[in-house]
Order: sequence, then C-alpha cells, then structure tokens
Amino acid sequence: MLVNNEHNHVSREGMSTLHTRREAGFTLIEVLAVVIVIGIIAAIALPRFLGVRSDAQEKACKGNLASINVQVEKYYLENGSWPALTTITGNTDYFPDGAPTCPGTGTYSLSTTTHRASCSVHGSL
Repeated sequence: MLVNNEHNHVSREGMSTLHTRREAGFTLIEVLAVVIVIGIIAAIALPRFLGVRSDAQEKACKGNLASINVQVEKYYLENGSWPALTTITGNTDYFPDGAPTCPGTGTYSLSTTTHRASCSVHGSL
C-alpha cells in the first residue's frame, strides 16, 4: 500500500489485484466432473476388457486341445495304440516346446473311449 503524504490517502496502485483477476486453476466442480466422466468410462470399459480376456483364454485352450488331439492321432498312426496323455506331453517329439497348459488354470485329460482331450475349465472341442 502506498500512502500519499500530502493528503494522507491510500493509493490503490500497490494493492493486490485479487478482486480484479481470477487465479489460474480448476474449480472443485470442474475436477469432480472430470472424475465422474473417468469413472463412467472405466465402468463401461472394464467389463468389456475382462470379457475379452476370458474369450482369449478359451480360444487358446481350444487351440491347445486341437494340438493335443492331432498328436494323439499321430501317436496312434505311428505305434498302433492309443497313448496316455502323459506319454505324448512328456515326449519332445510330439511337443518340442513342452506340454501345452490351459491359460485358464484348467487341467487337460484324455478320454479312454473317444481318445480326445478335454479341459477341466473349458470342456472339449
């Protein structure tokens, strides 16, 4: 604040301009609006993402089952008898990269009647 000595008046030139200009930033309402919009988008996107993930796991499992079935038939053609699942999954001639595993934490088994693989989580082909 500046004081004019001649008339003892206060000059406004030195006072803060709080009342005449607005500070830069966001109001609480603006921040809340953004948070609400983000929440709505997350509520829509999250279930779709989880559904896509489970679909991908099921399709990967079905691909593994098809691969196991092909190797079972290959074993039968080469040896004249149907194998146990551990016979082909443990043999690097049939699965050079190791035995396939279910991405959905299921376990694979082989039917003794149909000689087809199935998964405890995703079923069979």
